[in-house]
This record gives sequence, structure tokens and C-alpha cells, in this order.
Amino acid sequence: MSQDEHKHVVSYKTYTIILINLLILTAISVAVTEIELGPLTVFMAVFLASVKSALVLIYFMHLKFDNAMYKIMVGLVLVVFVIVMVITFLDYNFR
Repeated sequence: MSQDEHKHVVSYKTYTIILINLLILTAISVAVTEIELGPLTVFMAVFLASVKSALVLIYFMHLKFDNAMYKIMVGLVLVVFVIVMVITFLDYNFR
């Protein structure tokens, strides 16, 4: 193993906390679909899904411990995603 590589160990406690947060966010997502929020329903569903995917990327896919280049690439993808979502919501609202 080269000196540039270093091991990172994430505790089971951290994984358990993230799992509980993901389950809570999923329950909130399901509850939001039952409440009539009008156009905010779709926004809330996408927002909660984004938060859940960020947690998965950071902890379960170990992006927190990866090279900075990977973080930049994921950030650029997220910027493109946000742009597409904004354009989609603008189209949805002005129909």
C-alpha cells in the first residue's frame, strides 16, 4: 500500500444514524404525498430525495473521504441537476 492511500473507518454507529435518518426522510416523503400542498408537493418530494441521495453519496459511497477531484465532479453534476430541475419547474409552473 502506498503512502498516499490511507484507510478510513466509519463506525457502525455513524452508519446506523445515517440509516435512521434515511428511514425518517422516507417516512416524511410518504407523509408529504398524503398532504395536499399543491405545487409544493413535487418540490418537497424532489428536495427530500436530494437530501437522501446526498447522505448516500457522502457516507455510503465514501465521497467524504475521496479525492478532491471526485468531489468537484459530483458538484458539477449536482449543478447541472439543479439547472435541469429549475427549468423543469419553470416549465411545469407556466403551463
